[in-house]
Amino acid sequence: MSVSAILTFLGGIGLFLLGMRLMTEGLTSAAGSTLRVILSSATRSRARAIASGIGITAVVQSSGAVIFATVGFVNASLLSLGQAIGIIYGSNIGTTFTSWIVALLGFNLDLQALAMPAIGVGMAMSVLAGARRYGSLGRALAGFGLFFLGIDVLRGAFEGIGDVVSLQDWAGKGILSLLLFLVIGALLTTLMQSSSAALALTLTATAGGLIPLNAAAAMVIGANVGTTSIGVFAVFGSTAPAKRAAMAHVIFNAVSACVAFAMLPALLWLVEQIAWILGSTENLATSLAIFHTLVNILGLLIMLPFTNSLVEFLQKRFKSVVEDFSKPMFLDHNVQSTPSLALDALAQELLRMNKIACDMAKAAISSEVPQKEILEEGRKALEILSFEIGDFASGISRGGMQAEQMGAIPDAQRVAQYLVNVVEHANTMISLHPTAQLQDEHLKNSRNVLRAHVAQLLDSVTGVGPSWDGKAAEASRASFELEYQALKADFLTAGSSGVLSPRVMANALERLSELHRIADQGYKAAVYIDRYIRHTKVILAEPERAPAKQAEAIEPRTEVRNEL
Repeated sequence: MSVSAILTFLGGIGLFLLGMRLMTEGLTSAAGSTLRVILSSATRSRARAIASGIGITAVVQSSGAVIFATVGFVNASLLSLGQAIGIIYGSNIGTTFTSWIVALLGFNLDLQALAMPAIGVGMAMSVLAGARRYGSLGRALAGFGLFFLGIDVLRGAFEGIGDVVSLQDWAGKGILSLLLFLVIGALLTTLMQSSSAALALTLTATAGGLIPLNAAAAMVIGANVGTTSIGVFAVFGSTAPAKRAAMAHVIFNAVSACVAFAMLPALLWLVEQIAWILGSTENLATSLAIFHTLVNILGLLIMLPFTNSLVEFLQKRFKSVVEDFSKPMFLDHNVQSTPSLALDALAQELLRMNKIACDMAKAAISSEVPQKEILEEGRKALEILSFEIGDFASGISRGGMQAEQMGAIPDAQRVAQYLVNVVEHANTMISLHPTAQLQDEHLKNSRNVLRAHVAQLLDSVTGVGPSWDGKAAEASRASFELEYQALKADFLTAGSSGVLSPRVMANALERLSELHRIADQGYKAAVYIDRYIRHTKVILAEPERAPAKQAEAIEPRTEVRNEL
């Protein structure tokens, strides 16, 4: 084989990969938030999730992109693990559309006559429309043309390879040779990070007579195994939900591969019968597309009855250290390049941080001695979490983002700082300003009423979300301000009239001031979270209850004291 033939072969692979990337990115960008809306609506039922996975993957021509987006939704708590698994099942079936496109069009048409106009028209649309939706569709169309141009180049390259390398001889060694082709399929997918590219390579080689059908079928099984590497690589350093979703993908494809390999003769016989019915017995590429579809449908039929058990199994794995709540639960840096997913994840992390801070502050108001150490650790943890939120927010891609959404990102960093301040003021209040013992019943009762009002206000701001009543919270905040100013005046009067000693008065006012700052910072955090949610138009699910250990660490069992 000449150097020129090798370079032509590599160029064909490059054209195909470039075409697939342009198609996927263009269609995903053109879809905008539609992908997010469709995936979020898939939580209604598992059947709907499977159908969504099939449909979206067939459109964007990338199971990796769909699974990647699904992992992001699991991180943002917009999809449960069970529904995400449904989308993963469907995505594996949807990816077989690439095989059908190659089999039905790739060997029956003049590919250059199809590819060149698509590339020309697509790039013209991209240049004229720029970053708008039609520009994205143009890039997808150009990618479609490159996709077929790559197949045409590969088809010619395989004709030359067949004269030099006889893979037919490798396929006649029984089960060991089939295992070899399975490994080749897995390695090709892992190296190219595209099961579609590996499948197109296999289909082209089979159609060119380079590989017999049984060996090509083994390569298809290997490509299914290799595609799990895309998900595995994507979750390095990410959150526990992302790892569970990726592991579900691995388990599905591994089970499908093992069963398909064990049933290979039976499946090939079934492929032959279906090909005869379709009148395509001579078209090996069509037979291989049938086989690819059967493998993934078989995997679905096997795994579907055990999905609930799989969810239960995975929920027990990849446990995060709940006591260390400084570690983000929703911020997966892999989704920063997809603004809609990144903004969702950021909203969920802010809501989580808001609950932690408010729970700590309420605990500090109710009881002081047991809280000192926990509050200091909590303050440090929230400071770390604040840095993580700032780092994540600054790394979100601004491409395709609306001006209102971009303007909301600084609000996230502002919220994080407000929440750190809430815990810092709570810590200062109980550490530096112990409760003053008051003899005056009016001052004592007024102080207890104000304390209860702050706890009520913190409860209100903890519930910020799509249905949050901002006007009611504002009214509560205004009412608190009047009570605070009145009590402050009463303390000053008591100090100047001799009812309180100057030292007791000063300490009581300092403690009162810290309480005022807690309410102020907590309220501001809620207002900016609400504004962030409205401006970014994120889709929020019902918040999950904190695990028992985390809830215990954040909100220790205390009894309400009669003293502030």
